[in-house]
Amino acid sequence: MQTINEIQQDIIDEFSIYDDWMDKYGVIIEEGNALPPLDEKYKTPENIIEGCQSRVWLQTDYREGRLWFQAESDAIIVKGLLALVLRVFNGRTPDEIIDTDLRFMKEIGLTEHLSPTRSNGLLAVIKQIRFYAIAYKAKEEKH
Repeated sequence: MQTINEIQQDIIDEFSIYDDWMDKYGVIIEEGNALPPLDEKYKTPENIIEGCQSRVWLQTDYREGRLWFQAESDAIIVKGLLALVLRVFNGRTPDEIIDTDLRFMKEIGLTEHLSPTRSNGLLAVIKQIRFYAIAYKAKEEKH
């Protein structure tokens, strides 16, 4: 299994091929289209991420010490951003998630090219993923 930094480097390399931001948005959209649809049973109020302009659902499962995420959005760019974040965090331990410096977004230029509402929404998703990691770590330490 690749490390989180190797996955981030893969994403950076994939985006470095393109100079034009329209091409980069195309890659983001392709990532979103490849994201499996979220089962309707997970599209619940508890799974909605607050702070996103579009609707975003995040489903989390904890199995064998690792966190697994499924997500969906009704906005195509947001769905692609979710796919990138899930590539980095899926199947990781709580400690790996808590300790990750999520650098790929800045390095591919996402932070400058996202609207403030999309950027805030993406940060809300990452914050929620980290929150789940902290919660599962605390639960683990009790046992």
